[in-house]
Amino acid sequence: MERLRQHIEHITSLTNEEFEYIQTHFTKKRVLKNQYLLHEGDDVKNEFVVLSGLYKVFFLDEQGREYIIQFAKENWWMSDYQAFFQEKKATVFIECIEAGEVLVSTLETREKLSAELHKMEHFYRVKLTNGYVALQERIKLLLSSTPQERYEAFVKLYPDLLQGIPKKLITEYLGVSRETLSRLYSR
Repeated sequence: MERLRQHIEHITSLTNEEFEYIQTHFTKKRVLKNQYLLHEGDDVKNEFVVLSGLYKVFFLDEQGREYIIQFAKENWWMSDYQAFFQEKKATVFIECIEAGEVLVSTLETREKLSAELHKMEHFYRVKLTNGYVALQERIKLLLSSTPQERYEAFVKLYPDLLQGIPKKLITEYLGVSRETLSRLYSR
């Protein structure tokens, strides 16, 4: 839980009493490689804070092709946020690529902590804003950049993943073919 405190205090300071209260609203969960935290069609009750491991958030098109929206690593938050905030069914999957641990919380937790502690309302607002900005940048990159530019942005955002995950996952994230990825690697 100390990592959660450091993560929150990167944005706002906490007293010991505040953090003791906050941590009671999170549950630690071990996650095995290839384990799913969320399936398309599930009720979305939780959001997850990554303590360790690597996860992918993805969806399948009608032909069963996989499209990776996000890789999530330490201190990243993940869920199907449209479903989470609007209390709808999931449209994405979350799968563990490298075993690890996550902290689990609910929308009720988020609302309660925000109402009771202004510091947490500020923290959640900053996290949500940063996530929105990152998503907008990802969309712009996918719509208006070359494969080379998308690859360079991936390397910058996830420098430690190039050797650690299968090339197939990188192609699904970048929206390029394996052949294109091979050309990008050789440059």
